[in-house]
Amino acid sequence: MQLVRKLLFPFGIFYWIITYLRNVFYDIGIFKSYKIPVKSIVVGNLSVGGTGKTPHIEYLIRLLQNKKIATLSRGYGRKTKGFILANEQVKPTEIGDEPFQFFTKFKNISVAVDGNRTNGVQQLMQLVQPEIILLDDAYQHRKVTAGFTVLLTDYSNLFSEDYILPFGDLREPSFGKKRANVIIVTKCPHDISEIAQQNIIKKLKVSVPVFFSHIVYDEQIYNGESAVTISAVNEPKLIVAGIAKPKSFVDFLKKENDEVMLFPDHHEFSESEIENIITKANGKKIITTEKDFMRLKGKISKEYLYYLPIKVAINNKQEFDKKILEYVG
Repeated sequence: MQLVRKLLFPFGIFYWIITYLRNVFYDIGIFKSYKIPVKSIVVGNLSVGGTGKTPHIEYLIRLLQNKKIATLSRGYGRKTKGFILANEQVKPTEIGDEPFQFFTKFKNISVAVDGNRTNGVQQLMQLVQPEIILLDDAYQHRKVTAGFTVLLTDYSNLFSEDYILPFGDLREPSFGKKRANVIIVTKCPHDISEIAQQNIIKKLKVSVPVFFSHIVYDEQIYNGESAVTISAVNEPKLIVAGIAKPKSFVDFLKKENDEVMLFPDHHEFSESEIENIITKANGKKIITTEKDFMRLKGKISKEYLYYLPIKVAINNKQEFDKKILEYVG
C-alpha cells in the first residue's frame, strides 16, 4: 500500500493545486457561498474518515438540547438521492448510518440528508425553522458558510503530519485549518499529559483554541430493549465491526477466547455475510458498534445481537462548552 501511494505522489501534487485554487476562489469571492441564516456549526476534518465526527455531533446535540436543533448530513452510503427529512418510517438505507443513529437516539431533533448542502439548509429553513443546524462532515462543503466550525484531527494521525490524497489522507492542504474556530484532537489516551498536549499544539501551528477528547465506552451493552453489564459477560463472544478504525473498539471488548469479524466502513451486510456472522457466533453474544447495529437489527435475533455505545469526553470541557454556548447565544 505504501509503495502504491509513493507511485501516486505526482497525482497528489495535481490534486493539491486543484484544492488550493478552489479554496482561494472561495476566499476571494470568485466562487459564491450561501450563508446559513441561523446559527450553524460544522463538524468536519481535513482527512478521510475515522476522526470521530459522529460522537462529537452527539456531544453538541446533548449540549444544545434546549434549542431547536436540526442535523444535516450527506447520508453516505444511502440508496436514495436528494433531500430527505427523517420520519418514523425511514430506514438506514434511505438516509445513511449516522443520520439514522441520530434520529433513533434523539427524538427531539430534526434529521435531514442532502448531498447539496445549500438545498438541504434551505429545505430545513422552510420545513423545520431550526434555531441551530449542525452540519456533519461539511468542512470541505464551501458552497455553504456556517457560523462556527469545529475541526477534528486524530491523535494518531495529525493533519500536520499527513499528506494530500492520494499520497496521504488529506482531502485538502493542511492550511485549510485556518477556517476552523476550534480544533479537537480526538481519540487521545485518557491520561494524556499536559506536556503531550502542548507538543501537539506546537505541531498543529494554529492560532485558535485546541481541545483534546477521548472515547468513553458505556458500561453496558444494549439490544434495543434490554441492557447487560459488560463485566457480567464472561462467556466467549463475537465482536463485529464495520467502522474506519476499529482497533480501540476491539481492544476494549476483546478477551482471550473472543472472536472478531471486521468489515469496511459503512459496510452493507449481505445475506451471506449475516449468515456467516450467525454461524460463527454459534449461539454466543454478538457485540457490534452502534452504527453497525442500525444495519444489523432485525436481521439477527435480538437475543444475541448487542451494541456498545460510545461518547466523547473533552478535556477542559467547561471552556469548550463556553465557546459553543457563547456563539449560539
